[in-house]
Amino acid sequence: MRTGVIAKPVKSLLALVLAGLFASASNAAIFEDGEARRAILELRQRVDSMQAAQQKAADEHRQDTEQLRRILLDLQNQIEVLRVEQAKLRGQNEQLIRDVADLQRRQKDIAQGVDERLSKFEPVKVTLDGQEFQADPAEKRDFEAALAVFRSGKFAEANTAFASFVRQYPRSGYGPSARFWLGNAQYAQRDYKDAIGNFKQLLSDAPSHARAPEAALSIANCQLELKDNRAARKTLEDLVRVYPQSEAATAAKERLARLK
Repeated sequence: MRTGVIAKPVKSLLALVLAGLFASASNAAIFEDGEARRAILELRQRVDSMQAAQQKAADEHRQDTEQLRRILLDLQNQIEVLRVEQAKLRGQNEQLIRDVADLQRRQKDIAQGVDERLSKFEPVKVTLDGQEFQADPAEKRDFEAALAVFRSGKFAEANTAFASFVRQYPRSGYGPSARFWLGNAQYAQRDYKDAIGNFKQLLSDAPSHARAPEAALSIANCQLELKDNRAARKTLEDLVRVYPQSEAATAAKERLARLK
């Protein structure tokens, strides 16, 4: 509230009082000039005191208003700071969520990679020539690669591959089959003596193996190529006796008939 506005009621009051005094003086003539001046001065002092009090109240009100405005501005600034901090924390939280998700994906990829690498070393179940056994993945891979070379007709390379296999995996479940194909690769190269050695090794290591009758027949074939008919006859007779129900025994009987 402005000072001028506050002073208007006081001035009005002063005017009314003065009007009353002058009216009373005119009608009753009880006041002399000196007394009237004193009364006016006293009234003016009272009015000035009231104006000063009103001015002081207005100043205090203005100060309170300014202080309240400063408090409100400070609160607004604090709210804005908190809003910025909240947005910052929200962004950090979102980034943290993305980082955690990325870490989980990486952990899953690493675990999958480890499993895949370990699976390359874990033994696998193999069924070959009627035999079931466990083999390392590398062992299985090397045998199949050597057999593929043999079936492609590259007998010299197959000889090298199977010879390397039986040296590298001396206790392998593939051993008897590897000996059989090694002997056949050597037979195809006319290396009959070494072929006989590998076929006999198969019969010694695994006499009940599915390839054993064929190995015995192959020994006889090598002996016939070496012109050792007596040894071939003995081998064929043993084949018929030990493996009478095999297809190789049927072929052995036919060859025995031709040797007579």
